[in-house]
Amino acid sequence: MNERDSGANDETVSPTDEQATDEAASGCTEFAFHSLFDGGDDAEGDSRSPTRDGWGGNAESAEETVETEECEESREGETATEPAVETETTVEATAAADAESTTGTDEVDLVSDPKSDLEAVLDSGPEPDGLDESEEADESDDSNESSDAVEIEQPDVTDGVDSAADADRNELPVVRDDVSEPDRPDVDLSDPSYYLNRELSELAFQRRVLHEVLDADNPLLERVKFLAIVTTNLDEFFRKRVGGLKQQIAAGVTEETPDGRTPREQWEAALEEARPLFERQAECYREEIRPALADAGIHIVDYDDLTVIERQQLREYFESSVLPTLTPLTFDPAHPFPFISNQSLSLAVLTRERPDAELTFSRVKIPRNQLRFVQFGDDTRYVLLEDIVRANLDLLFPDVDVVDTALFRVTRNAEVRRDEEVAEDLIEMIEEVIEERRFATAVRLEIEPDAPERIREILTRELDLDDREVFDLEGPLDYRDFADLTDLDRPELKLPEWSPQPHPRLGREDATNVFDAISNDDVLVHHPYHSFEATVQRFLEAAANDPDVLAIKAAIYRTASDSQIIESLIEAARNGKQVAVMVELKARFDEENNLEWAKKLEEEGIHVAYGTIGYKTHTKTSLVVREEDDGVRLYSHIGTGNYHSGTAKSYEDLGLLTADRDIGQDLVKLFNYFTGHSMPRDYRELLIAPGNMRDRFVDLVRAEAERARNGEAARIVAKMNRLEDPELVRELYEASMAGVDIDLIVRDICRLRPGIDGVSETIDVYSVVGRFLEHSRIFYFRAGGEGRYYIGSADWMTRNLDNRVEAITPIDEPRLQRRLNGILETLLSDDQNRWVMRSDGSYERCQPAGDGSTTNVHETFMRSALDDVRTSARK
Repeated sequence: MNERDSGANDETVSPTDEQATDEAASGCTEFAFHSLFDGGDDAEGDSRSPTRDGWGGNAESAEETVETEECEESREGETATEPAVETETTVEATAAADAESTTGTDEVDLVSDPKSDLEAVLDSGPEPDGLDESEEADESDDSNESSDAVEIEQPDVTDGVDSAADADRNELPVVRDDVSEPDRPDVDLSDPSYYLNRELSELAFQRRVLHEVLDADNPLLERVKFLAIVTTNLDEFFRKRVGGLKQQIAAGVTEETPDGRTPREQWEAALEEARPLFERQAECYREEIRPALADAGIHIVDYDDLTVIERQQLREYFESSVLPTLTPLTFDPAHPFPFISNQSLSLAVLTRERPDAELTFSRVKIPRNQLRFVQFGDDTRYVLLEDIVRANLDLLFPDVDVVDTALFRVTRNAEVRRDEEVAEDLIEMIEEVIEERRFATAVRLEIEPDAPERIREILTRELDLDDREVFDLEGPLDYRDFADLTDLDRPELKLPEWSPQPHPRLGREDATNVFDAISNDDVLVHHPYHSFEATVQRFLEAAANDPDVLAIKAAIYRTASDSQIIESLIEAARNGKQVAVMVELKARFDEENNLEWAKKLEEEGIHVAYGTIGYKTHTKTSLVVREEDDGVRLYSHIGTGNYHSGTAKSYEDLGLLTADRDIGQDLVKLFNYFTGHSMPRDYRELLIAPGNMRDRFVDLVRAEAERARNGEAARIVAKMNRLEDPELVRELYEASMAGVDIDLIVRDICRLRPGIDGVSETIDVYSVVGRFLEHSRIFYFRAGGEGRYYIGSADWMTRNLDNRVEAITPIDEPRLQRRLNGILETLLSDDQNRWVMRSDGSYERCQPAGDGSTTNVHETFMRSALDDVRTSARK
């Protein structure tokens, strides 16, 4: 039954396919496209689909095996028993039923339009922002092959480079076949070999993101976008994860992780695993991306290839526009070693005043406030700014000989911490953290491979770097700015543009009262398919200007620098409403932005809470209190994503808009905690961390295990960004040992090993990476046929369950449950962006069925959103 066993033999797969920071790769990237899945009432379905057997299946289904070599499985011989939410097993059936109803269209419409129709409409809107996994972002060299069916790719992006992970780390424990079923719980689930390493799993995810760069089937500028994303994600990985490990090593920490590694062992393995990623990225740029750009008329020209006239033009540009901004910093007995800012691109320059003089080291920072791609007139020919600076150093260092140069880049630790328990002022503490990051310990040096030994020795000594922290890389050292090329007006080199659509339940702003719509029935919004501005933002804008609204409360974790959400809250305060806002100052890398907004809110007389002592507030919640004819009513929004209009165009997220009284009262409790000091532990409906969430999830998993032991159908489907918490991994192992059928859609980090005989053989793990960043969290438990669904902000990570304030809401309306069912089913049917995880932690990419049909989750839901708008217009 396990798809991971249907591809190449496990022995041929490198264990280097675990995950990394943030997100995106072609065919299996962090944002996923998925087509409609086949079948109607009588169609055969995927045996691993959440809707098979009405999400339940029968007792025998857990023992079926996969017989194909594709990521599709037979549904033959299965019977639909109890429907999870009185729905058919296909989204087509759901959409067809809803098309005839007048209660709205929160359902997925699986009526497939021709692809040409989708592309025609896609061209009407702006392209989504790039996927920058700021909350947390593999591989294959066979990207040049093009065929109707995408073959399963081997996970080793290094093309023959061995994984750094120790071989014995990936040896699976042997469970004896002769052990009787009642004795299976005696398996020692604390054995480190049952758990994958978090850092290596994150790097495996980055290999899947890198695959989007390598995949020649992707449009060229889409590959360039992911080229920049890989750099951004790995920068963050080194700043946060490698920096944290180095900090632990310096503090003498030797405690082992659940997989049995000390901080030093993890640090060494992470550095070794990351090296081939950087090398493959640079190789792909040199051998594939840059030549393909040139073929498309976008030339990145070497300075030496310019004509004499062109060089003179650039020299004049340098002298007039660049030279005045440069500040050479020399290191000699009279000058201390210069400070080198984090992630800045720099030139190390060796000069001497006369032939017999000592060499002098200087550092020249390549300015970030100048265009890196210097264009020749109207022609699409560009020279990199660092090449222009290097070629004209004689103007910066007159009357001395420039002997040698080397381009380099330094990454510094972001793990600067303060004890907030003793901090007198949280704002002052955060400001100190931001400042100290500038001077934090160096954790990585990227440098040109032909750098003089003198430059290399000075940098490693003065930055206190180990040789293993030095990465020799050919080509540009910083690909972040390459995202600028995606702004070129070259639609033929991009994916068709997508504009998020209005939600059919909310209609046009001038025709539908948002509170009336929510009062009638709950509304489930799905970004980026539904417009953030026309749903969540509109909800708060309407509240700010509605004379019947008494109060608005919101929890802000990340928001846009020009946030209309914040402006709406300010407008509400000016309109005399009570406004309270929880602004999380500890949102990593958004501290400065959040500080500015917090100060602006306070200036308007708004009650602002700056987070909670001991916890980071990660909820995505807001509450509107409204006076109506029958009394005060509470309107709530609980989401999986931030109140950020920018990321809502490229991150896949869900949000519930509801007038449910119990959910509203739970949010009242939660917001009182933000502005007060007592943390409630009991809630009517919501799962709140660090209150009842962990216990509720454990109870839900154990209930499925108990049903399986009693011979009942038992099923769990969970979609999240990361699965790291060892306790929940153990609970899932025990549920699998009891016979629960489990599908996990985990975008990046996953500690759990699927497919271990006698331990996790009924568990499948998938990762979806594609156009949009899969960011929503959805949890389904069969619950004896009742079907329980939840969405919210928390992953199954220790930090989310114990160290953050999180909110998960149940979804009880059958109509919305069918919608969630369709989302999960489509994800599990995707054969364009889905990867299957193997027991050793490696991944293989799914391939389309042999009949030529494909399923792309992102295309499916874009098409569905367009269909909903058309259906709503006809009504």
